[in-house]
Amino acid sequence: MVFRLRPLAVAVLGLSVSSSAAQARAETQLDTQLVTARGYAAEALDTPQAVEVLHAPGATGAVAGALLRGKPGLAAQSDGAWGQNPVLRGLKKESVVVMVDGVRMNSAQPQGAIASFLDLGLLERAEVVKGPGSVLYGSGAMGGVVNLITPDVGFSADEKLGGRVGARFSSVDKGVAGAALLTRSSENSALVLGVAGRDVGDYRSPDGREDRTGYQSGTLLAKYKHKLNEDLTLGVNLQRHEDEDVWYPGSARVQGFRVPLPNDQFKLVPLGEVSIHSPEQRRELYALGVDARLGEGMLSAEIYRQEVFRQIRAYTERYAKNNVRNDVTFATNGAKARYVFPLLESHLLTVGVDTWTMKGDPERYMGNPATNFDAIVRNDPFSRGRVESRGVFVQDEFELGATRMVAGARYDRVSGEAARKGWGASAETNGLKKSDSKLSWSVGVVHPLAEGLNIYGNIGRAYRAADMRERFEDSARGDGYYHVGNPQLDPELSTSFELGLKGDSKGLQYQLAAFHTRIDDYIAGRITGQTTATGVSIKRTENLDKVTLHGIEGSVSLPVGAFVADAGFTWLRGKNHQDDEPLFQMPAPELTLGIGQPAERGFWWRAQLRAVAEQDRIARRFTNGTENATAGFVTADAEFGWQLGRLGAFESAALAVQLSNLADKRYHEHQTEGVSGKELAAPGRGIALSLNGSF
Repeated sequence: MVFRLRPLAVAVLGLSVSSSAAQARAETQLDTQLVTARGYAAEALDTPQAVEVLHAPGATGAVAGALLRGKPGLAAQSDGAWGQNPVLRGLKKESVVVMVDGVRMNSAQPQGAIASFLDLGLLERAEVVKGPGSVLYGSGAMGGVVNLITPDVGFSADEKLGGRVGARFSSVDKGVAGAALLTRSSENSALVLGVAGRDVGDYRSPDGREDRTGYQSGTLLAKYKHKLNEDLTLGVNLQRHEDEDVWYPGSARVQGFRVPLPNDQFKLVPLGEVSIHSPEQRRELYALGVDARLGEGMLSAEIYRQEVFRQIRAYTERYAKNNVRNDVTFATNGAKARYVFPLLESHLLTVGVDTWTMKGDPERYMGNPATNFDAIVRNDPFSRGRVESRGVFVQDEFELGATRMVAGARYDRVSGEAARKGWGASAETNGLKKSDSKLSWSVGVVHPLAEGLNIYGNIGRAYRAADMRERFEDSARGDGYYHVGNPQLDPELSTSFELGLKGDSKGLQYQLAAFHTRIDDYIAGRITGQTTATGVSIKRTENLDKVTLHGIEGSVSLPVGAFVADAGFTWLRGKNHQDDEPLFQMPAPELTLGIGQPAERGFWWRAQLRAVAEQDRIARRFTNGTENATAGFVTADAEFGWQLGRLGAFESAALAVQLSNLADKRYHEHQTEGVSGKELAAPGRGIALSLNGSF
């Protein structure tokens, strides 16, 4: 195999540069191409990083984290049915950049998962890039990038109208979900309209119904592109997602409230079990983009505003009331631009700028048990918080004989400040501003060993600046601790190395990767052994000296007669060097085995076993003994269905039946939130029926 960068190919690839045009054209092979890893449509086989392209059915009724489990190097940190944080090679939350259509969603939320603010019924695919991605995506892309991509439609010579509808019914949570998409295209315009919703009840585990795991949600999507001429296209992307009645069962803690008495004495007033929940939360996105052909290259630019609003409540069982009410909106205004162009006929150059500003000004009100929580006192965690990021980057792709090189560098300046930290007499107004400048870089190499077989390697440096919550928030959280923010935190800095193989030939597809990551100044909340005046144990956010992660992962898919067999595995280790112990909440080693009979029309089926090892490598010192070992488990799942072809008004229709946890195994993932030893059990045996049609 010989790589060639031709000017015509560059111009075609340039059409997919911006997030407003980030989805591949209709003729693109989505199974082998992705846009997230290199900033434009490129073959996964030729990309010098481990990647995954995950597809979702038309109406799954699930959240994004459900796509990740069982995939090499991927996992999900869960708290109930809704909260599903992506975990990439052991890194999670703010160490992974989560995007929708190329716009980052990370938003300083301590509870739940930002990736769940999208209905999978409106998802075309999720692209996952594992390993450092700060060159293209800035702060936070140390574990990698998850890009949730909604459907797009290209222009067409003749006017076309199409779409899809789907519905899903599930027994384990008595859930109902549905999604509908309408597309319209012509020579100069393209439109996508989408709506999705789900009503999920409390799910059943082998222990019975798990209280407060149900919720309701709805999503709206509108995307439009207009071609002014052959060299200039404008686009708009509007999204709104709303959830209601979301609870976080893993946050439940038995707590008390210490009421001051004379002579420096206190009286402990028990609150019973206290749980965090969100009566309402929503995400809104407004984005305008432009794609313009300039010379032999393509310029893509976009401006956007994204708002994440949440009502956060702490509910005490003893009083049957919310003892804490917190309303907060994290609003991000951003702009970015990239120019992709050929240079000297052997280089493909990408240059770009990226800037965003996130603001947050939470309002928190706390009740007093002495007055049955009728007397409400304002107690904001911080005031007028602000984080700004400004970055410039360059990436060059070129060839040395048969070897392809991808090298890039980025310079960022990130600043954080707040008007006030804390409330009342103990509030702080000084020392709340800090700015940091960081250089990120990466070098990747891909070399063909044979037709359809490439060896690759990469080394890179990424970083993560502290988020608003880590800098400024002093408050009790759902883990039962009072967290103290630190405005002077240094950014985390990671150095990663990866070596791997990718193969795709005669139906045999496989990839194998080994990696090592070192993170200096790792940011984490440490249990101090101290308590607040009301008796709540304190965690202080600080920089650890060093943590390291290393592992091996791989997958293979091959035809076996009329069937297709597949397998995947993950082996991962993390170490906290400051405490000389395993890193907190590391995913356990796991293996998946599957076999099925695919069919473009007619009957199809697939069965899978997932075996997860015991995780007894736990953090004892760092967590003060609150992380417990997790037993291993094996689950069996199966699915079958019919591709019906043309049916009535539908050009194609499909019926699918999914059988999950066939043995009704009681288990929980090691990343499940909850009191040690009392984590929420995963859903038990269930059956789901899906109906989908396209027209």
